[in-house]
Amino acid sequence: MIRVGVVVYPGFQLLTLAVVSVFEYANMSLDEPLYTHELLSEHGGAVASSCGVEVGTKPFGNARYDTVLVVGDTVVTEGSAGLLAFLKKSQRRSRRLGAACTGAFNLAQAGLLDGKRATTHWAHVGKMKRDHPAVKLEEDSIFVQDGAIWTSAGATACIDLGLALVEEDCGSEIAKFVAKRMVVYHRRMGGQSQHSALLDLTPRTDRIQKALEYAKRHLTNELSVDELAEAAHLSPRQFGRVFREETGQTPAKAVERLRTEAARLMIESQHLPIETVARDTGFVDPDRMRRAFLRAYGQPPQVIRRANRTQPPST
Repeated sequence: MIRVGVVVYPGFQLLTLAVVSVFEYANMSLDEPLYTHELLSEHGGAVASSCGVEVGTKPFGNARYDTVLVVGDTVVTEGSAGLLAFLKKSQRRSRRLGAACTGAFNLAQAGLLDGKRATTHWAHVGKMKRDHPAVKLEEDSIFVQDGAIWTSAGATACIDLGLALVEEDCGSEIAKFVAKRMVVYHRRMGGQSQHSALLDLTPRTDRIQKALEYAKRHLTNELSVDELAEAAHLSPRQFGRVFREETGQTPAKAVERLRTEAARLMIESQHLPIETVARDTGFVDPDRMRRAFLRAYGQPPQVIRRANRTQPPST
C-alpha cells in the first residue's frame, strides 16, 4: 500500500486537493486498492481553504508516508516553522516529495529545491526567481520531476502531477485510464506550456471565437482571411478589422500561434518525424515551423523534443 500524506494549511487553494481524486480513481482502476491518503496539517483538526470550505486533518506527528505532497495557495505565503521542519523530515523519510502550485515555495523555503529543477504557477515565477535564485526554475512547465522531488504549476496542473505519479507506480495504461475516468482531455506532458493560445487571445465576440476554434480544428487548411471570415460570417475586410481590435493580432499571427502550440504538443507527446508534425499542423515546410518555434519559444523543435526525451529518470 502506498501511503500518501497531503499537507494543507490555513488559506490553501481547494482546487489543488484534486490530486487526491487521481489516487481515488487509480484505486478504482486496479484489482486491489494501492493508495491510501491522509490530509495533514501542523496542528490537525479543521483547516479552512481560501474559499472558506474546511477539511479535517491529522497533525503531522511521526507517521511515515511513501509520498508527501504540499498543496498550493492563491498567494505566496511563508511556511510556518513546523511545516518547514515536517517537509525537511519528509525528504529524509519518504520516497517522494512534491508540491502543487505555490506549494513549491514551501519546499524552497525549507531549502529542498536548491540546485533542483522545479516549476510553479506562472504568476509567481518572478517572485520565485527573486526569493530563491538557487532553484533551477522551469517557468513554463506543467510539472517537473528532479529525482525524488516533484512540482507542478497552478490549479489543475496538480491533476497532471498526480497522473504522472500514478504512471510511475502503475504504468502508462493505468494513468491513461484514470485520466479518461476523470474526463481529462489528455494527460499533459510535464514540459508542456502552462499557457494556451486560445486563452491568451480572448476575443470579445462569439464570431471571432468561432473563427479561432475553426482554425484550431482545421490547421492543415490554408486558413486565409477569406476562409476565416467565412467561418465568422463576416466580410474579409470587416473580419480583419474586428479581429485586430479584439485580439491585438493579425489573423496570420494568431494562426501561427495555434499551429505552434499544436506542433509543440505533438512533439512532446508523440514520436513523429518533424516533417510529419509540420505537415499535420499546417506548416507544411519544417523550416517554416522552425522559424515559428524560434519566435514563440526561442528554441527550434528539435531542442524541445530532445529536452522532453532527456528528463531525469525516476528514482
